[in-house]
Amino acid sequence: MKIVIVIAFVLIIASLASAMVFLIRDRGRTHNTVRALALRVGFSVALFIFILIAHQLGWIQSTGVPVGPGR
Repeated sequence: MKIVIVIAFVLIIASLASAMVFLIRDRGRTHNTVRALALRVGFSVALFIFILIAHQLGWIQSTGVPVGPGR
């Protein structure tokens, strides 16, 4: 499970880096930057949904760290 999450984070960072390269190289003349950022948002949303589903199915468990004023 940790490997899947790490791979997703690497994909998100790589997409963000490619958007930066496109922004510097193309200077906003093409839509490559927008596509790369849209891909990054897609990866982020997919990772979030995957983590929610994995938690619901019991593949991952919460750490049990208390949250709130009654700690």
